[in-house]
Amino acid sequence: MPTPIQQAAKLGQAIWYDNLRRSMLTTGELKKMVEQDGLLGMTSNPSIFEKAIGSGDDYDAAIQADKSTNDIEVFEHLAVHDIQGACDVFRPVFDRTKGGDGYVSLEVSPRLANDTDGTIAEAKRLFAAVDRPNVMIKIPGTKPCIPAIRAVIGAGINVNTTLLFAIDAYLAAADAYISGLEDFKMKGGDLSKVAGVASFFLSRIDTAVDKQLDDLAKKQPDAAALKGKAAIANAKLAYTKYQELIASPRWQELAAAGAKPQRLLWASTGTKNPAYPKLHYVDTLFGPDTVNTVPTETYNELLDHGDGHVAVTLTKDVDAAKGQLAQLGKLGVSLDTVTDKLLVDGVDAFAKSFDTLLAAVGSKRAAVAASAAAPAQPPGTGDQFQLGDASDDVASAARDWSAKVPRVWKKDASVWTGKDEGKWLGWLDAIETGKKQLGEFVAIAEAAKKDGLTDAIVLGMGGSSLCPWVFTQSFAATGLKLHVLDSILPAQILAAEKALPIKNTLFIVSSKSGSTTEPNVLMAYFEDRVKAAGIEKPGSRFVAITDPGSKLEVAAKEHGFRAIVAGDPTIGGRYSALSPFGLVPAQVMGIDVKTLLDRAADMATACKQPDKNPGVQLGVAIGVLATRGRDKLTIVASPKLRALGAWLEQLIAESTGKLGKGIVPVDNEPLGAPDVYGADRVFVHVQAKGEADPQSTQLDALAKAGHPVLRLDPIEAIELGKAFFRWEMATAVAGSVIGIDPFDQPDVEASKIATRRLLEAGGNVVGARPIASESGLSVYADVTNTGQLTAGRALSFGKVLAAHLSRASRGDYVAINAYVEMNDEHQQALQAIRMLIRDNRKVATTLGYGPRFLHSTGQLHKGGPASGVFLQLTAEPARELAIPGETYTFATLERAQAQGDFEVLSERGRRAVRVHLGSDVGGGLAALHRAVSAALGV
Repeated sequence: MPTPIQQAAKLGQAIWYDNLRRSMLTTGELKKMVEQDGLLGMTSNPSIFEKAIGSGDDYDAAIQADKSTNDIEVFEHLAVHDIQGACDVFRPVFDRTKGGDGYVSLEVSPRLANDTDGTIAEAKRLFAAVDRPNVMIKIPGTKPCIPAIRAVIGAGINVNTTLLFAIDAYLAAADAYISGLEDFKMKGGDLSKVAGVASFFLSRIDTAVDKQLDDLAKKQPDAAALKGKAAIANAKLAYTKYQELIASPRWQELAAAGAKPQRLLWASTGTKNPAYPKLHYVDTLFGPDTVNTVPTETYNELLDHGDGHVAVTLTKDVDAAKGQLAQLGKLGVSLDTVTDKLLVDGVDAFAKSFDTLLAAVGSKRAAVAASAAAPAQPPGTGDQFQLGDASDDVASAARDWSAKVPRVWKKDASVWTGKDEGKWLGWLDAIETGKKQLGEFVAIAEAAKKDGLTDAIVLGMGGSSLCPWVFTQSFAATGLKLHVLDSILPAQILAAEKALPIKNTLFIVSSKSGSTTEPNVLMAYFEDRVKAAGIEKPGSRFVAITDPGSKLEVAAKEHGFRAIVAGDPTIGGRYSALSPFGLVPAQVMGIDVKTLLDRAADMATACKQPDKNPGVQLGVAIGVLATRGRDKLTIVASPKLRALGAWLEQLIAESTGKLGKGIVPVDNEPLGAPDVYGADRVFVHVQAKGEADPQSTQLDALAKAGHPVLRLDPIEAIELGKAFFRWEMATAVAGSVIGIDPFDQPDVEASKIATRRLLEAGGNVVGARPIASESGLSVYADVTNTGQLTAGRALSFGKVLAAHLSRASRGDYVAINAYVEMNDEHQQALQAIRMLIRDNRKVATTLGYGPRFLHSTGQLHKGGPASGVFLQLTAEPARELAIPGETYTFATLERAQAQGDFEVLSERGRRAVRVHLGSDVGGGLAALHRAVSAALGV
């Protein structure tokens, strides 16, 4: 479905973004906004640059390298670089619309607002410096700048006339634009190469008018009814003037020569009055031949809630708008006086913003110079651990571990249980190995692009899929668009297939052992789809990442894969993020893998130190707290890094959950009040650098209530390699502290064996009759669990569910294992059920999608502490889907995996029930939510 931004474009209105910072370019965020959201342009101003340059470290390297002697020159170099980069991102839009959109605005110095000649000279200089056909130079609509606008347009330069508040000022700017085009035409210029917008400001008008109306309302209550009306009414009347202009013979003559109209641009569209809807200046002003430039909050609101609001509104209720302005006049509110003052204040505010910007540049230059002179702060310096009464134990264990650090790097298994751990420590060397293999990864990515491939998809499970999935959620693709499929559910496969241009997709089959069922059957399915799409040699679209000598390597050679990348047999799957299993997909999607590895190397160096070792400090804290009963590690990630939690979940669960011990990672469980948590919780905050995280306040409350809170040194997306390595080291250390081998997975095979047995039996996995059924839901359990829940009595579905949930008490966790398609609708429904359980039983909750979680938390469920209460959810597949070369279908495999996992949980004495949702998954989840609510007495 088209986004609201794309829907607006169909009406003739372009949505532009009123923000710019360098990280939007370096991370691919802006490209994603253009390609996925449909964004059509961008504006900037001194305030925007001041915030971008003054916060974070995006500009530090450029400032350090700049040899200019004054702040103005440094700023201009930074701004021109960013504007050029943004113009390049929007260039496809500019080309596609034939210069109709795809523009990026750069402002002349606000100090020149009353200097005609100075404005002309600077506009020409900036246009030449940016050297892009889709840059617009912003010039204020002051009286001295009106002739400057005419002169600049007459020179063939695009102009964004800004700071327009009054209709008369707009008409003066429009006349300057038309006169400039006439001048350019007289010189023989190509009118189709020039564009302009007139930026008409909105919210500032209402702020000024509303203040007067509040005063008037004390004596004239009717005045309050006009609040929030003036700006929109003013804009609608300005648009009627625009329509008159483009209908005039003067304009028609220019249009016949190829001229583009000067569109009205709605500016200052973020609502300053919290009582107004966030889309107050968007929903009311949709109309053709216009632009709306929106700040970040408004942009996000439009994407999230704009659906259904996108319809032409600009030309409606124009008479009412005239009446509102007339009524303002009768009340004594002079709109002319308001707009005249706003122009003066606006020029003054922009000039002050420019001065603040230059001060920020100066401060940043000084800070960068001081930082360059001082030694770099080692990773982990920004950590803040609030450990409560565990502080002394953690400090003691950290001192003991100082002597063990050299032994880890010597691959001494006695650090753990003294068995075979030493042969699973290849991840310690993965960064340097990855640097040596980088040329191979780059060659694969470049060859794919050269061959016209546009998309790539990873077919893998667990450690082979979750790191690439984190990359897809944390970076915008600048190379091939990357997808990840780690499910064999027919609905999930079909959804992935629908999203792919099969002929132009690179399929990355990722499996260390090469014998994992899921990637093998997915490979067979998509090879068949590629062949059906008319590709003569399907293998030419496939790459394999696997350990040497595996079955996948043999198959890849037989099928003529375009490349086979060797993994390291001494690296376990969950520790493979910085090996080819993570790095090849990263390179294919266009991530700067060299920088990713360089940042990871900084962490590896820090993790070689006996003292102040960030990996050891984190691992010791987690391990010691787990031995004290705080074994529910709750991952609190800020929005930009939220996906990292899924990777951490599989690393920690599979590494530590065995021998009846383990650390239970709790990912994506929204924070609650302190009183919903027991004494088994630890909270770790993974924060994005430069991102204000509203969860920080809640963490403060949790720490105050006595819960351990570990706040980690903030990182940016390109520093994910640092996080991967630190957590690998920390998990290995925590495993040693709790006394297990963190590199084996002794209980994973049990479910695989049960699945194979069920498939060999013909896939008949219906099982016994349900204990109870209600509203299309059925509940199943093994004999032991049935006896515990019913005591031999026939009970209703609700009573069985209530009895099951009542088995979860303090220190336990409830795991929802759902064999349903992973999509937004199901996620929202399952999260709601999860929160009901968490808040009412006051226990930790986890949510996993099958069979994905089997390769993530499955080991913990079966081999970890017996504190899990399991709610398995299954549903009838919407359709069968054949697996080429197999006698069973994907749906049969799904049923066998669910049943096999459930049988092993039951064999291990786990408290588990299965709820079958029927064929209507959405309806089944809604019914389950009602049943859980009733069972909990909510």
